[in-house]
Amino acid sequence: MSARWRAGQEVDVSAAMMTVTARVMSRVLFSDSLDAATHAEVRRCLADVVRGLFLRTIVPVDAVFRIPIPANLRYRRSVGRLHAIVDAAVTERRGGGAHRDDLLGTLLAAAASDEDGAVTDREVHDQLITLLLTGVETTALCLASAFDLLARHPEAERALHAELDTVLADGRRPGAEHLPRLGHTRAVVTETLRHSPPGWLFTRVTTRDTELAGRRLPRGTTVLYSPYLLHHDPESFPEPERFLPERWLPGRAAARREHALVPFAAGSRKCLGDGFAMTEAVLALAAVAARWRLTHRPGPAPRSRPAVTLGPRALRMTCVPRTQRRAGAAHRTTLRVPDSRRAGGNGVDDA
Repeated sequence: MSARWRAGQEVDVSAAMMTVTARVMSRVLFSDSLDAATHAEVRRCLADVVRGLFLRTIVPVDAVFRIPIPANLRYRRSVGRLHAIVDAAVTERRGGGAHRDDLLGTLLAAAASDEDGAVTDREVHDQLITLLLTGVETTALCLASAFDLLARHPEAERALHAELDTVLADGRRPGAEHLPRLGHTRAVVTETLRHSPPGWLFTRVTTRDTELAGRRLPRGTTVLYSPYLLHHDPESFPEPERFLPERWLPGRAAARREHALVPFAAGSRKCLGDGFAMTEAVLALAAVAARWRLTHRPGPAPRSRPAVTLGPRALRMTCVPRTQRRAGAAHRTTLRVPDSRRAGGNGVDDA
């Protein structure tokens, strides 16, 4: 994707990152069997569903959402289309489609070998829908926020570029073998998740009578908590408003409180995709930042409006080619970014 960008081009970074993460999830779930038109429809439907879920979270009154106003109709249509797209993919695979090493194949194999009937067709369908809803927008917003914050913090950006120029010298493509050496890149992603967590508001239900902060909570009470507010508590993170990726470098534990970071929630309901999302974000950030600096346009900064997720949804930035220094001489280099259309591509190629 970024190989098609040009110097001085203005890019909708939010939309670009959504394109990347949607393609990654499509490959993981369906081996990239969805065509371009279906990809675009999935992205549109996800945007409608995410907006609708936020309203249904903060206004838990079902009757309000049965009124046939345009927003409710749009939400129901988008939910229906997502279910239909997933059903069509499952039907196609079960109808004799070639076996593929993806999550759909894994779930269908589990269902076929499950003698107890625990992995039902409904379970397969619901797992795919959940992963679509949680695996696309959250990672895309994390990446968009990272580029936004890097552009506002030149020292953090320079440190990131210095690492990439060393680890990905001569235009190498970031891959699994580079992950142990991309410590600062991972720190940038982690600090982004602290500073601007896409999952900013979570709910839990008490499983027994309990007490919290001096207030009695009966069994079945819904509790809302905000990772954003917890991450901006100065007792846990000194200077919480500052973007400081070095908090997360080895030997810097004093700059944070143990277990205070919860961007993927915690406990038995913690997101199962946290390791996948971190790997995806680190490699995508490295792939783009090795080639480009993304700078802000003149004018006021765009504000992130909270929905079910938090992050910039219309972030437009300008592409500036990277410059490296080798052997003490400054010169411009062109870093090779693989063609995502090449056979055998993967999620990193997409970036």
